[in-house]
Amino acid sequence: MDMPRGSQIPESLNPQGYSNIVDVFEKTCQAFSSKPAFTSFGRTLDYAELHQLADAFAVYLQRETDLKPGDRIAIQLPNLIQYPVVLFGALKAGLVIVNTNPLYTPREMEHQFKDSGAKALVIHKSMAHKAEKILANTDIKTVLLTQVGDLHGFVKRYLLNAAVKYLKKMEPDFYLPGALHLREALLKYVGQQPEPVRIQTADIAVLQYTGGTTGLSKGAILTHGNLISNMLQGVDVLDEAPSGCVETAIAPLPLYHIYAFTISLIIMGYGGHSVLIPNPRDIDGFVKELRKWKMTAFMGLNTLFIALCNHKDFPTLDFSQFKLTISGGCALTHKAADLWKESTGCEIMEGYGLTETSPVVSINRPGAIRLGTIGVPVAATDVAILDPEGRPVVEGMPGELCVKGPQVMVGYWQAERETAACFTDDGYFMTGDVAVREADGFLRIVDRAKDMILVSGFNVYPNEIEDVFCSHPAILECAAIGIPDEHSGEVVKLVAVARDEIPDVEELKAWSKERLTRYKIPKQIEFVDELPKTNVGKVLRRKLKEQQVNKEVA
Repeated sequence: MDMPRGSQIPESLNPQGYSNIVDVFEKTCQAFSSKPAFTSFGRTLDYAELHQLADAFAVYLQRETDLKPGDRIAIQLPNLIQYPVVLFGALKAGLVIVNTNPLYTPREMEHQFKDSGAKALVIHKSMAHKAEKILANTDIKTVLLTQVGDLHGFVKRYLLNAAVKYLKKMEPDFYLPGALHLREALLKYVGQQPEPVRIQTADIAVLQYTGGTTGLSKGAILTHGNLISNMLQGVDVLDEAPSGCVETAIAPLPLYHIYAFTISLIIMGYGGHSVLIPNPRDIDGFVKELRKWKMTAFMGLNTLFIALCNHKDFPTLDFSQFKLTISGGCALTHKAADLWKESTGCEIMEGYGLTETSPVVSINRPGAIRLGTIGVPVAATDVAILDPEGRPVVEGMPGELCVKGPQVMVGYWQAERETAACFTDDGYFMTGDVAVREADGFLRIVDRAKDMILVSGFNVYPNEIEDVFCSHPAILECAAIGIPDEHSGEVVKLVAVARDEIPDVEELKAWSKERLTRYKIPKQIEFVDELPKTNVGKVLRRKLKEQQVNKEVA
């Protein structure tokens, strides 16, 4: 009889006997106490200091809040060293993490906070004005605020925080009575140890929100067992890489994203050092930061590889110790892979995964990289390629990629129907992506969920875009599709029918900025007389995509 998903870690992967993420954290900090763990804005935490600060946060949660094990805490931070402190401190107190995108609008924040039932929030001050608008509609009672420089020394802390607030004007005024500064909470209890909390392998560690197949985001339930399994599956892959491959790993992807989240755990498993990049869109600043390091590894995606390789100073960086590059989040193009290898001398290992699989399903292993594929399944993972009736396809033919393994989520939070709909009767998770399995086991994605738009590795779902724009008084109806973009893979295009007079497109985009995260805002808006539809009135997005292709060809 199969055990419930997420309740076990394969013994073959787990000689250390890890049972939960706190166990991983404790053993890692003990083994590598003097080694650097995370760096951001020039401040480095070694494993001993990270452990001490995480303990302090856990003590604060236990003594000064009414939060109990199993309660949810939302973390809405960019790539700062505060993130791992809060993450591991909250887990030590037995809480469930709700990773929240710092780019979210108040509308998106409210949905996620309410759906998860979050009772606490750790938020950067630059986003606090958004929280002010919606917290009264949620169950959140404990709010902790932080700024960029809060874990730096006095002079640098003052300068960094002042620069962000007054020079860059990135911290709008807000009013959150009762909110506490994270720095104060940590300083009050630094040096103290929290009360131990019994955490089972099957306990929920993270609610990781994803769009699934609908507009409203759903929380993928990831247990301690799910995340440790995927961490150990990653370690199994990197054991084949050159020694010291993650000694100094550049981490530009946001830790709230499941790809970066799990990669950071893998790096910790080796006692590696993650150099966090808070704003990878600032390519000049990014290259300047890279110049400080003899990097050994880089975790990125197609967009970043191209942007960096096109920077005039990138080829002048020190790649003498560079050993490993991993790509995920969106498809890797041959152009990006070739440019990267030419610039750095390092091949890119492309992998594939989803939020629902913690995330890694397959990867090109070191020394066995085949461009254009997503490699082979990671250890203890069974992949099936099924036809629409759920039957295995003939080898080499396309079908839906379905996955079974210890990294597969328990299900969606408080969404039994949606959970049941995405699993086969024999327990395979249906990814919605169409793949081909080659004779030697390599997998190749040939299509993906028919309507999803992938912008720089982020899932964008048309229903949400359409719901927002249909609320505008000038729009009668609309449909969102993805169109190719050389920088981000895809961008959103909105095709709309005006209610009366056609509104100004730039005004529409500006209006949507208050309602949608930046990467969800349409880059193109086109007005037409009518949308193509089925006999029952369903908009044919596929037809719109075909029309777009015909325009590009013409």
